[in-house]
Amino acid sequence: MVPGSNLGLVREKIATARNVVVLTGAGISADSGVPTFRGTDGLWRNFQAEDLATPDAFARNPRLVWEWYNWRRELIATKQPNAAHEAVAELERQYSQFWLITQNVDGLHRTAGSHKLSEIHGNIWKVRCTNCRRVVENHDMPIQILPMCDHCHGLLRPHIVWFGESLADEDLRQCDGALRSCDLCLIIGTSGVMYPAAGFASIAKEAGAFVAEINLNITPHTGLVDVSLQGRAKDVVPLLIGS
Repeated sequence: MVPGSNLGLVREKIATARNVVVLTGAGISADSGVPTFRGTDGLWRNFQAEDLATPDAFARNPRLVWEWYNWRRELIATKQPNAAHEAVAELERQYSQFWLITQNVDGLHRTAGSHKLSEIHGNIWKVRCTNCRRVVENHDMPIQILPMCDHCHGLLRPHIVWFGESLADEDLRQCDGALRSCDLCLIIGTSGVMYPAAGFASIAKEAGAFVAEINLNITPHTGLVDVSLQGRAKDVVPLLIGS
């Protein structure tokens, strides 16, 4: 149950904010039925996500990795944005200074209408050439295995930040700048354990922003933020921007 006083406080902060940053994680997409693809959710042909989402796995067996990603793409394609995705897109329309940082790769924020965003872990509907590094959108289902670059005929890989890889410097700079200039930061459906995103709340707080967390469970962020609202993203987030 979300305490009414805390809900009202966050609504007030949203109404008076000038510069808003939203950080989202797996919890917002879980409300659309998207699995986390880790733990039991990620088990596929007796492989765990951690066994397949690595550069070494792709180097050893790119066909196996692409078969797994094709399975993921076909599953995600059956899902739609929920009310929380739509509420975040509405916030973007309300504020000229707004930035969305998402750890999700499913593309549901874009489908919901979000445009000002950093997909810091990549996007499953984009592919990157291992030769010329060109990044393009690809919604083929099933995707050709093995897919090749139309430009140079190099092998394509998912445009995803894999375990053992670093986030793009450009994304980190964009996120850091947004967090240091915002006066309101909403953290929605993220566990607060995956770095560098786990440190984003601290950056916003240190810069003087009001930080609110929306999550089904207590997280490492809970003791740091100004307000923690417990509940499902699809239920709580729309209440924050409703009239």
